[in-house]
Amino acid sequence: MVQITHKQTGAVLATVDGDSLVGADLRDMRLNGADLVGADLSNANLEFTDLVAADLGGASLRGASLLSAHLNDADLSGADLARVRAGSNRTANAAVFTGANLSRANLEGADLRNAELRNANLQQANLRYADMRGTDFSHSNLSHVTAPKGLFIQANLRSADLCGADLRDCHLNDANLAKASLYDADLSSAQPDGFTVVNLANFEGADLHDAKLCNVSAQDANFRNANLSHVDFSHAVLGGAILRGANVAGADFSDVELASVTMEFANFSKAKNAKVPSYKQNLR
Repeated sequence: MVQITHKQTGAVLATVDGDSLVGADLRDMRLNGADLVGADLSNANLEFTDLVAADLGGASLRGASLLSAHLNDADLSGADLARVRAGSNRTANAAVFTGANLSRANLEGADLRNAELRNANLQQANLRYADMRGTDFSHSNLSHVTAPKGLFIQANLRSADLCGADLRDCHLNDANLAKASLYDADLSSAQPDGFTVVNLANFEGADLHDAKLCNVSAQDANFRNANLSHVDFSHAVLGGAILRGANVAGADFSDVELASVTMEFANFSKAKNAKVPSYKQNLR
């Protein structure tokens, strides 16, 4: 028999039959503020469970089901959530991690579709191969995350901190990155002929200075008023992209076709290797 206690009062919140919590059925339980530090909850069923402000630091939730679970303000720092099932096609069925601490957490291969991770801390988290389609990361700290081949399609990353993030070979199609910080982020590819996809993504007002976007596919992406200084755009596909009013000082446009790019009020005089068509007007 396993007792789950409150992290501050020590009060017993739940008693579970068995010798461990591996594969345990914890559905619908009220475990807010629970002390689950280092607990092994691998493959456990935590659907609809209240884990608000629970301490799960260093815990293992590999393969666990967190559908409709509430983990607002929970501490999951260093936790193993590889292949966790926290996402759904329906937002109402996805888990809520608003304000949670997921720093250094392992979320490799996790299903986070439409999950809510607003104002969360994911600094240095592993998001490799994670499915984050439609996930809300607005105002969250994702600095230095490792997320190669992650799916951020239609994700909300507005005002998120992605400084130094490894986003190689990711799909960020139609994602919202308005006012996000991507200083020194890597959106290149780990493969010789690979590329990261950001078609239709919104980078309006974002800070991408010193970011790597070589070979990126950014068709119809919105970079209006973004800080693109010293960005490596070499060999990128920018057909239909909007760079109106963007800061492109020191940005490298080697082998980039700019004919269909909206460039008004962007200062290309300080850009590198930019072959600006003669008919382009209102350039600074």
